[in-house]
Amino acid sequence: MLSIFKTIQGKMTRLDAIQEGCWVNLTYPSEDELNTVAATLNVEPAFLRAALDEEETSRIDTEEDQTLIIIDLPSVEKDDAVVYSTLPLGIIVTPKHIITVCLKESSILKDMQDGLVRGAETQKRTSFILYMLLQVAKRYLQYLKQIDKIYNYMERQLYKSQRNKELIQLLDLEKSLVYFNTSLKANEVTLEKILRGRIVTLYEEDHDLLEDVLIEVRQAIEMANIYSSIISGMMDAFASVISNNLNVIMKVLTSITILLTIPNIIFGFYGMSIAAGLPVDQFWWIPLALAGAVIVVAAVLLKRRDLF
Repeated sequence: MLSIFKTIQGKMTRLDAIQEGCWVNLTYPSEDELNTVAATLNVEPAFLRAALDEEETSRIDTEEDQTLIIIDLPSVEKDDAVVYSTLPLGIIVTPKHIITVCLKESSILKDMQDGLVRGAETQKRTSFILYMLLQVAKRYLQYLKQIDKIYNYMERQLYKSQRNKELIQLLDLEKSLVYFNTSLKANEVTLEKILRGRIVTLYEEDHDLLEDVLIEVRQAIEMANIYSSIISGMMDAFASVISNNLNVIMKVLTSITILLTIPNIIFGFYGMSIAAGLPVDQFWWIPLALAGAVIVVAAVLLKRRDLF
């Protein structure tokens, strides 16, 4: 989908045609849209298609008067459970335009289109890109806080019952944090390259904005590392608890099996077709009393082990 926007009198306005100083947004574009933009703005086709590869990592590249910046965006998928992942966003800067290419719709770009980001003007290309990168960093922090809340909820549920559903959700969260951590570190390297000012021209007011972006990214990296360590440690702890509970259950069941063997032997003697003469053969209630005693002992064992 091809959409064109431009800041007019301080408001983000949608256009029908490409103009100077506009922002061209391509979301899961068709071949015709890619060819149209490449021909109209004289953009390298390879730059337009770079972000359409899901495995593309964050990087920065230049070709004559065009600059390609690829940043990993955070994304969330809700199916049976909440799973977080990342996808590449391509930002192409030309002397008079800004072009973004993404495989899926992003709430970050939606906020930019709706004019919810104050100070972002398409005519100021460098600051517009930095505001976009700042929104990306803030969205990482927002999703990390959501992961923390989900983790706390799953932890409380696991204290009540150690079901596979919660454990699988924790594994998904741990995998999401690995994706976030890897993407954030790659984004940090790209931002540091921009900070040097050799590839993208930075004006005086842009340095403070870029430093704010780097601070947010580094904070997100630290949070992702902390949450990943916490979840990993908790998974190991619950694995030890489950293993210990299994050992306790096996010990109790072994004890009960041994106790049940004793009356079984006695019942076997009294059930044989042999001549009378067995001890207390006239007292038929003794085997029943013995069985009752075994049941009581087994119940005490289960109670002491908190299994009954």
